[in-house]
Amino acid sequence: MVTKFRFKIGFALLIAISANIFLYVLVSSSTEPLPSKKALFYEKLPQNKIKCSLCPRRCEIAEGKRGFCGVRENQKGELYALSFAKPVTLNIFDPIEKKPLFHFLPGRLTFSIATAGCNLKCKFCQNWQISQAKPEDIESICLTPRELIDKVKAAQRSIIAYTYNEPTIFYEYMLETAKLAKSEGIANVMHSNGFINELPLKELAKYLDAANIDLKAFNNNYYEKTCSGTLEPVLKSLKILKEAGVHLEITALILPGLNDNPDELKQMCEWIKQNLGPETPLHFSRFYPTYKLDMLSPTPIDSLKGARLIALDTGLKYVYIGNVSVPDAENTICPNCKKVLVVRSGYTIQKNEIKNGKCPFCGEKIYGKWQ
Repeated sequence: MVTKFRFKIGFALLIAISANIFLYVLVSSSTEPLPSKKALFYEKLPQNKIKCSLCPRRCEIAEGKRGFCGVRENQKGELYALSFAKPVTLNIFDPIEKKPLFHFLPGRLTFSIATAGCNLKCKFCQNWQISQAKPEDIESICLTPRELIDKVKAAQRSIIAYTYNEPTIFYEYMLETAKLAKSEGIANVMHSNGFINELPLKELAKYLDAANIDLKAFNNNYYEKTCSGTLEPVLKSLKILKEAGVHLEITALILPGLNDNPDELKQMCEWIKQNLGPETPLHFSRFYPTYKLDMLSPTPIDSLKGARLIALDTGLKYVYIGNVSVPDAENTICPNCKKVLVVRSGYTIQKNEIKNGKCPFCGEKIYGKWQ
């Protein structure tokens, strides 16, 4: 659950004696408003219009108007990013497993950030309070990339996560921060819908260490009706990240009756195996009623187990079930000797047997970054 700053600051005051660093991270930032940041990736059109080329929508924006995401505005023929350096949420106690990233530095805590806005409108969004908000609709603080990195270092975190809402729409903020983070040995990870164009993603990938991409369905009709997006750009983004050498994991949120067709799930798994490799971790996540689908039932456990079995039978090596406790479905198992290598409970690592990226029992290389 994402909490607005007024609640986080109140919580910080309650724990200030035992965790002064948390109070420092949230309160010691400038409260003076920052000017909007001139955006990247757009072209000028006649009559002072602009075409944004950050995401596949390629919004044509008239002067004084904004794109679909609500955070990129045409100001006198120039495009500006209104959410630059205006995070609405900071979390210094966020486990890497929550992203979810199971094969990237397990057990580490991340410094997670988010702003307002999104370039999709998923009817099931669990963070709709910020993803479907405009910057002026929600409380934020001003925190420049340099100040943000200083907070990450002060919190003694080695990973910064761009998450909760869609990081694509605060691209300039993420990119500048990621460059600084990389130069100071801080890892950059993002959880994204993957709905971004090739050129901006390739530039960002130079500084990304890991990404979890939501593959919401393997059906374009679902993307259009349920998310107001399209499938093909997401598949292209997955290929780009893989080719760039970014550690990659995938999340598929299973909604009962909407994207749980076994044949479709098999096609998705076959595509992952052929295009990204059988070692790509896949997380099947349980849906809970929320936002515009609050009358839909939670995903049946058997549906999640069935999806996992389909993925394993297809040849994917690391398949997990999340958002619900299913025995052994969060554990990493050696695909060769079948020994249990990593035991997880929720976001907690209870055991990790992997040594130097390999199974200690048979020597099989285990995909990921483990140290």
